[in-house]
Amino acid sequence: MVADIVRKVAASEPVDGIRIVGIDGPSGSGKSHLARQLAEALSAPIIEIDDFVSWGNFAGWWPRFDAQVLTPLLRGDDAVYQARDWSDWHGDTLGGWKTQPWAPTVIFEGVTCTRRETMNRVAYAIWVEAPASLRLARGLRRDNTFDDKEQLWRTWMAEEDEFFAADGTRERADLIIDTTHHA
Repeated sequence: MVADIVRKVAASEPVDGIRIVGIDGPSGSGKSHLARQLAEALSAPIIEIDDFVSWGNFAGWWPRFDAQVLTPLLRGDDAVYQARDWSDWHGDTLGGWKTQPWAPTVIFEGVTCTRRETMNRVAYAIWVEAPASLRLARGLRRDNTFDDKEQLWRTWMAEEDEFFAADGTRERADLIIDTTHHA
């Protein structure tokens, strides 16, 4: 599967000299796993949306991402951005700064990274999905270090459903991957 995606990405038209690959979909669907595999195959860096989003800020982080990451990369500049501080497990504050040097291919990985505002700015968009019950189980297994995790996940999943339906994110994807039968 990864080799096929690599061929499709290579065949995609760069936008302003860069191929940005967005791996989007609901939490717990398997985006991070795919991103790691694809990054290795493409020798491309990953910029994780977890450095922007927080439990209390589902979609409002976009202007900072656009200004600090997407627009600079499309200009041919490095992305210099302030990452979320996840030490409190809610990600309510910002932490240190990161620099992602410009590269000919960069992967964005995370919830809403191929939102409507990225139209004509991302070279290839991948939607990763799995049933809600499986995603919840994966998320609870992964985030096992804080107490209110199940309520956070259920609230988050409702926000995802609302956002993706209004945005039409899945419908714009170049590729849809169902991870129901993957670990």
